[in-house]
Parts: sequence; C-alpha cells; structure tokens
Amino acid sequence: MEFIPVENLSSYDKASLRIFLQACQDAACEKDHFQIASISLECGYISPLAVLESIYDAEELHFYVERPADEVALAGMGAVVQSVFSGTDRFKEAKEFSETILEHTIVVGNLDVPFTGPHFFSAFSFSDTVPESNPFPSATIFMPRWQVSRCGGRYGAVANVLVDKDSDLDALVDSIWDAYDKFSAFDYGSIQNQSKSASNATARTIVKETDLGGLSYENAVEHALHAIDTGAYEKIVLSRGIELEADHAWDPIDALNRLRSRFADCFTFSFGNGAGSSFIGASPERLLRIRDGQLQTEAIAGSAPRGATTAQDAKLAQGLLKSTKDLHEHACVRDSIVRRLARVGVEGKPESGSRLLPLANVQHLRTTIKAEVDSSVHILDVASELHPTPAVGGTPREAALQALPDLEAIERGLYAGALGWFNHRNEGEIIVGIRSALIKGHSAKLYAGAGVVKGSKPEGEIRETDMKLRALYHALALERADRLD
Repeated sequence: MEFIPVENLSSYDKASLRIFLQACQDAACEKDHFQIASISLECGYISPLAVLESIYDAEELHFYVERPADEVALAGMGAVVQSVFSGTDRFKEAKEFSETILEHTIVVGNLDVPFTGPHFFSAFSFSDTVPESNPFPSATIFMPRWQVSRCGGRYGAVANVLVDKDSDLDALVDSIWDAYDKFSAFDYGSIQNQSKSASNATARTIVKETDLGGLSYENAVEHALHAIDTGAYEKIVLSRGIELEADHAWDPIDALNRLRSRFADCFTFSFGNGAGSSFIGASPERLLRIRDGQLQTEAIAGSAPRGATTAQDAKLAQGLLKSTKDLHEHACVRDSIVRRLARVGVEGKPESGSRLLPLANVQHLRTTIKAEVDSSVHILDVASELHPTPAVGGTPREAALQALPDLEAIERGLYAGALGWFNHRNEGEIIVGIRSALIKGHSAKLYAGAGVVKGSKPEGEIRETDMKLRALYHALALERADRLD
C-alpha cells in the first residue's frame, strides 16, 4: 500500500484530484494490475444512516453499524472490489484477499480523522458452509465505493475507485467530486419528506406468520437437557425463527431507525447482499475490537427480564447476579473465550466479577476481557478462533455445534454470525449478529436464541426468546407488537 501525504497535494480541487488519479493509472500500467485509489476527506456533520437511506439500492452491497451510546456510526455503500468464500478457511481466505487488495491501493487524504482510509466490510455466517439457496454466502468481504462515518464530533467521507489502464479519469473525477459535494452539504429535509411519503404509501399488515423449524422449541430444550445430563455437552444455545409475510415490502431503513432509537446501547446493524436481502438487527454483543494495540472482547451470557418498576427491576437484577444457573452459563462463555484467545497467542485478562448489562427489554451478565496485541495479530485470525463463542453455540464447541442442526431444524445463515469492519491499520470491530431479522420484499424472518445448561427450564427459555423477539416485532410491525407480550 502506498500513502501520499496530504501536504503533498497542492490543493483540494478537481485538477489536483485528476493528477492523483493519473498517478494511480500510471502505476496500474507499470504494475500491469489495477490500483485502488482511496481518497479520504473530513466533512461537516453527517448522519451515516441518513446517507445510506438517500442512496439505498437493494441491488448494491451495503454495510451499516451504529452504537448511539458511543457516538459512533459507519456506513459503506457499493463495492469497488468484493469476494465470497466458503469452508473452514473462509476467515483466512478473506484476510488474504484484503492483503492482496491493499498491496494495490494508493491512499491520500485526511487520515487523522477516525474511520478514514481503506476499510473492508465483512459478514460470516454462523456455519462454515451454507446451502446454495441461502441469500448470503458463508463469507462476504468488500471494500465500498463510498463510505461515511461519524465519531464523536468528527465526520469523514471516503471514496474508493478502481483505476486501470483504460479508466476514464475525467468521469472518475466528476463522480468523486459530485459525491463529496453531496456528503458535505446534505439536504436532510428532502430525505425526510421522501421517507414520510414512502412510509405513508407502504403502511403494511401482516398477512401470515409461521414458526420456522420442525421440532418445537420446548421439545428441543427438553432433548438438550437430556443430552446435558448424559454428558454430551455442557451448554448449547438453541434458536427460534419466525417468518412474517406482509402485504407490502418491508423498509429495512425504517426498521433500523426504530431499533437504534430504542436500543442505544446496542450495535444497530445492516448488511445488504446486493440481491434484495438485508440482514438487520440490534445486537448487544461484540465479538472483538482492536484499536491502538488493545484487543477487547466480552462474555455476555445469562439473562433476565426488565422490571416494570424500579423495585421490580432491581429484584430481577439481584436474582440474575445470584442465579446459579446463569452464573454457570456465564462462566462457560468467559472461560472458553480466554482459552480460545490463548490459542492465537493472545493473553486475555477478564475483569474481576461480572457486571449487569441492562438493555431496554432484557438484562444480561457481562464480563469484559482485554489483551495487548501487536500488528502480527490480525483481527480475522482472532475472529476465526473466537467464532462461534459459547454465547451463541455452546460448549464444548464441537459437540454442541454437531447437535444443533437436529435440534433447531432451521438454517441460521447470518444469524449469530460475525459481522463487522477492519481497516488498513488492522483496527476493527466485529459484532455478533443476534436479535436480528432477514428481510427481503414482503418476507421478514426473525431470530432469537437462549442458552441451555443444567438447571434450565423449557418455559424459562421460551420466555427469554420471547423477550428478544419482541424488540424485532416492535421495529418491524408495530400493529402486532403485542403478539409476544
């Protein structure tokens, strides 16, 4: 990868941009290989979700993630380069793809702004392989054509373009300049008017609701408890799925707005496959983050409802902190993560004791785990070892994963998969795709799961998954939100 210091640019104008692109084209001719020109600029105020909404195209790849409590949001639209992978080496192959692309990338701009420079967005399904009919491959990675971000009070825009010996440089200059002008002075009023019109025109009614999977959830939990008693595994996470059919197509951006408003402490996310499907959700769980040489992950397991009153909420929280069943489930997840980190040479240090993670409709036990890492530790190498954690799979991992297909009888796809971003500095953040829905046209498939350990009760696991599904009902179908109340 080649960097051109910003001070080497004579000015920020179209003539200077063309000179830069000409240098990229010269490099493409010399190396007989296309070059990615990555241009980063600091902007005024930007709302990444509003930008995504304004240029949303169901036939284009997209990625969006936002955690309002952290004042961080990032969106990437379109793909300048992309690839898909399958099998047990999919994380490794995605890493190698990104490294190859970076070897042929020339970077210029304000790289001191957070989330500037070349970024890759990726989505890994729960399983190493998926059926051909699944809307998402088992691994997708792409570098976006356009990227916008917010971090605290700073805002950035990145344009990535492929330049080869035959590229029309004048057309590329016009495209980049027009996009930067748009991002710098966004007309949010026109987006709001368009959104209101679209919302009024597509008020929808659920016309059909179907439980996914064969074996009933209650029976699945009972089978799992019997297997735990016989020593087959210690913990297994069983998921449920419900498909909703509406009389009008779902609007994934509208659903994301509702999710981020209600769950400010969660990662609101969306990954579009470029063929009409969007996988969206509000996940409380980070798989891992690497920033400034610090790796951070967390164990989240053990759940309780939120109370209707302060006293009731406190009583439920106290019960969770003292629950033998939930503390055992939580310890399984924490200890497994520490062992998995050690397998890639990372010494994970859990904080002492577990804390409460209170969300809008549920509260969990959480333990943060941190480690020092250097540049030799790639984020995808760590993700490959950690995924899937016992919080979404089970422990021992191999035994639990082997049992899941017969118990669940549904195809998880990206549900409980690993989605996120990383950049040229090997910084990145990958989240776990839970509390999520797969949307395409009139169909929405909702997913939620619960961990089963010794001491679990079928009725308790049903209540827990009901709590998690309720949030998605509120986001997608307000008129049926009482379905799970």
